[in-house]
Amino acid sequence: MFRAARPDDFPQVIRLYRQLNPDDPHLSDGSDERAFARILATEGLHLFVLDLDGAVVATTYLNVIPNLSRSASPYAVIENVVVDESRRGTGLGREIMAGTLRAAWDAGCYKAMLMTGSRSPATHAFYLACGFSGDAKTAYLARPS
Repeated sequence: MFRAARPDDFPQVIRLYRQLNPDDPHLSDGSDERAFARILATEGLHLFVLDLDGAVVATTYLNVIPNLSRSASPYAVIENVVVDESRRGTGLGREIMAGTLRAAWDAGCYKAMLMTGSRSPATHAFYLACGFSGDAKTAYLARPS
């Protein structure tokens, strides 16, 4: 079932995020739990999960951003797309992306964007199959030095 994340989903979402970024440190100061709670409480931020019999098997993070151009239509940024490693290739990725895009369109977004750091052709093929175009925009990334 595609649904919004709930506070009690935190451990399962973090488990998936560790599959996405295995080198991320394990936080023991509670800052990750506070960030999770803030995301769930903030208008325009949507953390979605796919729940199969009580197990969170996939997640996405949709940011709906207010905008002044395009008739003041918001746009969406999708981040942290993760399907449990043991269930990849089973259609769950397409299912959660379809629900996430539907939520963006329902929010009136005129476009949805995402970036991936993956160089895997399979990852790029997945996003193309979900309806994204790989040549519509050029992305640049800056990080603090």
